[in-house]
Amino acid sequence: MRFRFSSKPSIGIAFIVSAMMIVPFMDAIAKLLSSRYPVLQIVWGRFFFHLLIVAPIALWRYGPSVFRVPRLTLQIGRGLFLMAATLCFFGAIRTIPLADAIALIFFDAVIIVLLSAFFFHEKVPVGRIIASLVGLGGVILVVQPGFGEFYWESLLALVAALFFALYFLSTRFLTGNTPPVVTLAWQGVGGFILMSLLAPIVWVMPSFLDLAMMAALGVIGAIGHLLLIRAFEYAEASLLAPFLYSEIIMQVVLGYWIFGDLPNDWAIGGIVVIIGVGIYLSINPRKGRNS
Repeated sequence: MRFRFSSKPSIGIAFIVSAMMIVPFMDAIAKLLSSRYPVLQIVWGRFFFHLLIVAPIALWRYGPSVFRVPRLTLQIGRGLFLMAATLCFFGAIRTIPLADAIALIFFDAVIIVLLSAFFFHEKVPVGRIIASLVGLGGVILVVQPGFGEFYWESLLALVAALFFALYFLSTRFLTGNTPPVVTLAWQGVGGFILMSLLAPIVWVMPSFLDLAMMAALGVIGAIGHLLLIRAFEYAEASLLAPFLYSEIIMQVVLGYWIFGDLPNDWAIGGIVVIIGVGIYLSINPRKGRNS
């Protein structure tokens, strides 16, 4: 089971932007559930239903070869990075505003661009680094985080950014070695096992509706991360990283729809900046790779 990296940056960009439009729905559901259930139980639901949906599909398509994947330790470790990021982020948004947490976690894109050269020996043009920083500025304009009073939960969001950066980079390490659906199945194994051991300690019996919402966490997470994995088959990590900022567009929409938050003029300006960064990178990918 080996897949080759195909340099088609436009397709990679399309996949990662699609993922960023889907994943915010998972965050919104998790924030709604966090007022009624412990974070450990919510994270358990996210990984249990993820594995329940994806594992049968992987076994149906690839049979016993699913258990003979290369770099099994990295496969499981990648899933644990995602579990740690999810646990920290869900813990943060339970207390601090979603906008503050998003602003902190988006720092991972800058980490990814800077570390891509070290991990993958990619030549990261100065333009991409500048674009990442400009995109981060656009995110701050949109969310306008209130850092006047410090909350320790903000540290959880920063730790989540670190773990998600490691997850993002480990995905690139595995690109080409395993079919996407198999990689997607293995990324849920570590989180499911660990959360299944911890969740019973704080378990609260969910209603049918809330259980369905927990199932939705797994479905949305699986779809979003499948798109993320596919993105790495077509483009370099340093090129894809700035497009993580596109998630904020859907965050603004959901913030208004569910929590009644309306973007002001500063937020609109930030969205324009983010879109501008995306357009710049999408029309100049080949130039960036040749630098």
